[in-house]
Amino acid sequence: MEIGGSRTDAEWMEAIGQRLRTLRRSRKVTVVAAAERASLSRSTVTRAEQGDNPTLLTVVRLLRVYGRLDALDGFIPPPLPSPLAAIDREGD
Repeated sequence: MEIGGSRTDAEWMEAIGQRLRTLRRSRKVTVVAAAERASLSRSTVTRAEQGDNPTLLTVVRLLRVYGRLDALDGFIPPPLPSPLAAIDREGD
């Protein structure tokens, strides 16, 4: 299954891992320090950076350590109010 253009799932996972590694390095944080600050094992951080299917919780914890939780706003934007909810509010 392809997601977004011609990248495969494996290619997306590899790209996410590379981005996590780049963020960590740009913050001058070691794998050990990132693991400790994120309450993760060193191997979990290493596997995430290799694109080895990190959980969303792992990604959230690492983004928090790197000061980039805001990146999730682009990934999962807040939901728009539904038209039905707007109609319900008008009746109040």
